[in-house]
Amino acid sequence: MVFEIRGKHALITGAAAGIGLAYAVELMKNGLAAVVIADIDAKNGAEAATMLNKTYGANKAFFIKTDVTKAEQMDAAFALAVSKFGKLDLVINNAGIMNDANWELEIAINCNAVVQGSLLGMKYMGKNNGGKGGVIVNIASILGLQELEGCPIYVGTKHFVVGLDRSFGSPYFYNLTGIQFLTMCPGVTDTPLISEANRFALKGYPDLGKNLAKGLGALPPQRPENVAQGLIKLITEGENGSVWVSEGGQPIYEVEIPERTTLRKN
Repeated sequence: MVFEIRGKHALITGAAAGIGLAYAVELMKNGLAAVVIADIDAKNGAEAATMLNKTYGANKAFFIKTDVTKAEQMDAAFALAVSKFGKLDLVINNAGIMNDANWELEIAINCNAVVQGSLLGMKYMGKNNGGKGGVIVNIASILGLQELEGCPIYVGTKHFVVGLDRSFGSPYFYNLTGIQFLTMCPGVTDTPLISEANRFALKGYPDLGKNLAKGLGALPPQRPENVAQGLIKLITEGENGSVWVSEGGQPIYEVEIPERTTLRKN
């Protein structure tokens, strides 16, 4: 299915700043009709909506303070989008953290909230529920495709997203809902994580923070704008269930995940 961005309506979690805001800007540049920004950061979220409205026209962006770990707040964000736009076409579950030191919250944001956002996307956009279908993009990480000893729980949450999308991105769910599931795996993107690695590493393991800083430092950095430009290609060209990587400021590329039966070690 070819997805045309122009004239469509979107909801993006975690879009008050950083990559999420870059997604909103790039989508607007490509003709998005309007967006709801759902983020816990009220100050930056309101400022982001104001900036988008000043740049792209009135009533292009709406902000709602949202703790993505709270089901009722997520539902309220989706309800706001539908009340403002009459429909939703695109959902980007972007909110995420790297913080193995607070792994309960990390799992709640990186896993539970992505499931909640996906289910709400299907509820409001699914053809089986009276919608017209659409696209759900869930944001994983290149660490959803590899290991990194410095942040094992974070790595696990991002592998979860890849598996979730590949399963939801099946013919059964698409034929029922008309919704494509796509996965974006950004690399290291303009982040203070390297300098603050000790604060985010799992506690009680000597030098793990140093290992995390070293592991992240070995990965090629990029700016949010590169990921956002890649998002456009992902949305407009990506096949249902596909997984894409954006890293090092290079063009986005699709990855092929081998069948399990080919992975047997001899």
